[in-house]
Amino acid sequence: MSNRRYNSYKNFLLKRFGGRIQKLTIDAGFSCPNRDGAISSGGCSFCLNDAFNPSYCTPEKSVVQQLTEGIEFHANRYRRAEGYLAYFQAFSNTYAPLSKLKEVYAPALANPLIKGIVVGTRPDCMDKEKLAYFKSLNENIFVSIEYGVESTEDRTLQRINRGHDFQCAADMIAATAEAGIHTGAHFIFGLPGENPDLWFNNIHKINNLAINSVKFHQLQIIKDRPIEREFYEKRDDFYLFDINNYIDFITEYITYLNPNFIIERFAGEVPPRYLAFSHWGTTRYDVVLQQIEKRLEEKDNFQGKRFSSPIDIHSK
Repeated sequence: MSNRRYNSYKNFLLKRFGGRIQKLTIDAGFSCPNRDGAISSGGCSFCLNDAFNPSYCTPEKSVVQQLTEGIEFHANRYRRAEGYLAYFQAFSNTYAPLSKLKEVYAPALANPLIKGIVVGTRPDCMDKEKLAYFKSLNENIFVSIEYGVESTEDRTLQRINRGHDFQCAADMIAATAEAGIHTGAHFIFGLPGENPDLWFNNIHKINNLAINSVKFHQLQIIKDRPIEREFYEKRDDFYLFDINNYIDFITEYITYLNPNFIIERFAGEVPPRYLAFSHWGTTRYDVVLQQIEKRLEEKDNFQGKRFSSPIDIHSK
């Protein structure tokens, strides 16, 4: 863990590549099966990709153009970057025939500055054929598959119109890990019907996943998405964090987290113009991260400190 109190993604990349590596977000114009009617429509109730895509990232631009503009953007902001990961983030980036996926990824794989690809997708948008393709790529370039899991509770996944259950995610994560591919998972704290007691009680479900890395986000209520209407109609069903109580929560939560997991993110960041109301404020993620690291020191907490200990939810 180096000098940090958690297994950081930054340190992982430094050890893996021997220098500073930056992610370049790519929107390749994919959709999701819960958007186009394959299993549902409207998408996840909380989701608005525009809220987290950088300005240069839009499907109207080719992958080549997004890579070029992304490299220029990061070269000015992070002058020490020695290479880049092409991060196919928006929507479900394996939701197409394999022939289409090969065509989409080809420009990134051909760029000498790209040291690897990170593919964000859903567990129900992966199959054996695609896994075999990613396994073959992984022999020559770093490949990471990041699955949106969001919750360990099936009733929550149904409520947010996710379109798959938790077992679907666990099974595909296991298959991806078995193929030797770096595997990540994303979870949200604050989805309707959930609360801290549930998250602490269910952490064993996350700890038992065959993942290498994990991302945590707090729920933020996005304007004009179904989650906004549901929030105003059923406010008591939501446990929303402000910065202070989220920092208290997450710095305690990770003490029960598998210490082998790499933590990619502790929290999400959404431009205020997309928020229905500001329960988080305008504090940037890098500041939140500094506060999290400070709180870990103050409480003498670190990732995995209580990994094998029973959880007393009444002390939280």
